Amino acid sequence: WTAGKCMYKLEPVVADGGRLIIYAPHVDEISYTHGKILDEIGYHTRDYFIAQWDRFKHYPWGVIAHSTHVKGIGAYENGVEKPRVEVILATGIPEERCRRVNLGYMDPASVRMEDYAGKEDEGVLYVPKAGEMLYRLRVRG
Repeated sequence: WTAGKCMYKLEPVVADGGRLIIYAPHVDEISYTHGKILDEIGYHTRDYFIAQWDRFKHYPWGVIAHSTHVKGIGAYENGVEKPRVEVILATGIPEERCRRVNLGYMDPASVRMEDYAGKEDEGVLYVPKAGEMLYRLRVRG
């Protein structure tokens, strides 16, 4: 839940089709308060929930909102969800659980910060403590 702030704050600067890796190896639970519900509903785009509202309307709407904020903007067309950004957790949450809730997984032990830092010219942005600041994409031109 806490690591989700990273997506809330960085989604505006991730390119369409881009990846956002949330590196927080100390995080070992999706949500101590709402984890059971998130295990049931997963993380999805708003359109996914709207298209199937009768299936989800009885769940707490605040948890559904959190789910959509973490998954980000996207579409749900012909039964296929198409998120704009791929959200990947590099946390202490097991891979099986990440996949079950519809998020990507990366082994946090495999993450090397130097593989990401200083590569803005290559379209890679490394943001330490990303959940603490707000960002906006600057239009070039």
